[in-house]
Amino acid sequence: MDPVGLIGLLVIGGVAGWLASVLTKGKGPGLVASLIIGVMGAVLGNLIFNILGVNLGAGLSEVLITAVVGAIVLLYLVSLIKK
Repeated sequence: MDPVGLIGLLVIGGVAGWLASVLTKGKGPGLVASLIIGVMGAVLGNLIFNILGVNLGAGLSEVLITAVVGAIVLLYLVSLIKK
């Protein structure tokens, strides 16, 4: 992956992780945790949408939506494990 793609991935991952924590009424896990949640959420969201046959496109907003949905699912799964 080129440096620009890596920076884009980290920025979108950070925004997605932060948005997911806000949308799930979390207080925000911090910058590093948001990055991790967002990047893992992007992978998970992409996997979920591929399984369901959903293709949102490749634009910035579509990638962000996919990452946020995946991050929300990831946060939900983590909350189930913590209980």
